[in-house]
Amino acid sequence: MHKLSVEDRFELQDLIAAYAWALDTGDTEGMVRCFTEDAVVTEEVFEDPDIWAGHAGIRAFADHYFGAPGFAGRQHHVTQTQYTNISADRVCMRSFAFVTECEGEPPYLLRFTGWYDDEAVKTAAGQWLFVRRTIRLWDGAILENFPGRGDWVPRTRPASLVRRKSDG
Repeated sequence: MHKLSVEDRFELQDLIAAYAWALDTGDTEGMVRCFTEDAVVTEEVFEDPDIWAGHAGIRAFADHYFGAPGFAGRQHHVTQTQYTNISADRVCMRSFAFVTECEGEPPYLLRFTGWYDDEAVKTAAGQWLFVRRTIRLWDGAILENFPGRGDWVPRTRPASLVRRKSDG
């Protein structure tokens, strides 16, 4: 089994932070730079999962959210990342995630609690990039060890986040 170097761990944390910063500041190209050209982002949050493939899909993902009413002012917080299935140039990660909505006066709204299920690859140039990012609610199979839990109950998509046909 391969172990991640401290440098690789820091670079992967920087990748996670770069994604959140780009998402929360409306930086489409910054988001795209976090992903390989063939990357896939899947949102398993609403009643029908959204799949965003390749750089064009990542741009559509960004455009969709950056144009959604109420999205500006949100902050994505990611913590407690675990690394598994480690090789010299590939790693799987899972991290807790929550989103705050910072609008008006505090206290601010906690908008989302969930987790990221990621896979990253190290490019020939030595840069870590996401090849797969799955966004999930803190619900479903992850809670199967608790009595009466383990079934995924998707959220109803709010009208402000209904995808337009041009979203990809």
